[in-house]
Amino acid sequence: MSRDEPLRKLLKRKGILVAPGCYDALTAKLIEKAGFDALYMTGAGVSMSTLGIADVGLTTFSEMLLRASQIAQAVNIPLIADADTGYGNALNVYRTVKEYERVGVSAIQLEDQEIPKKCGHEIGRRLVPVEEMKGKIHAALDARRSSQFLIIARTDARTGYGLEEAISRAKAYEEAGADIIFVESPQTIEEMREINRAVTLPTLANMVEGGRTPLLSAKELEDLGYKVVIFPNALTRVMAKAAIDLLQELKAKGTTREILNRMLSHRELFDLFEFDRWVDLEAKYLKRPV
Repeated sequence: MSRDEPLRKLLKRKGILVAPGCYDALTAKLIEKAGFDALYMTGAGVSMSTLGIADVGLTTFSEMLLRASQIAQAVNIPLIADADTGYGNALNVYRTVKEYERVGVSAIQLEDQEIPKKCGHEIGRRLVPVEEMKGKIHAALDARRSSQFLIIARTDARTGYGLEEAISRAKAYEEAGADIIFVESPQTIEEMREINRAVTLPTLANMVEGGRTPLLSAKELEDLGYKVVIFPNALTRVMAKAAIDLLQELKAKGTTREILNRMLSHRELFDLFEFDRWVDLEAKYLKRPV
């Protein structure tokens, strides 16, 4: 699947679309090489890798746009990108959509939290009025150049306001014209089933290891009615744990000799990123022997 084939086409295929989370070009390339058809740019991962700060709403529009641009140019599969609240009011959303689409993003996720937003699996999330969020969805629809660019509307109502409010908002955002509905942090399988009974549009599930939502397989989520699932920070968690283990080993022993079997060799790492292709291009254009 190429990015030239719209994400909308992927959603029409049988089965659920699995989009692992990435936070930079390296993690994006790994996802593509693993054979996935789409990927998701995680706002939490970008915050941690860019600012060294947890997901507390401090990343800016320009920081997120730059990272989305870098990821999009590194891969050929569709990129679903977190855009938090749209970084302001409906006018900010209008510009955010324009810019995300321009750099090669295939779908944008917008949420109904107040600024500053919080992680979708933490307490204390405050929401904007439904009509304000609907205005943001309308602005997003007007801003996009192509109907193939998808608008994902997320509600964070479940944790602080209850499932009934979350479903009510989901249906309002569906009526406003969103392409995909994302009800964040349902707490039981039955709640997930109820969400999918109430919403007609494709729905997105968010699998956060250790979060509020049951950690289900793609097949289990498909059986519940979901069409898309993101695993936003699985890679972030695994890579951070592996890095901690390596650094503790290096600190204790002053060498990495005993853990070579847990890392890629120099050549294996370079081969992941088409090193030979770039060497050949250099030889071709600079007329130097390889």
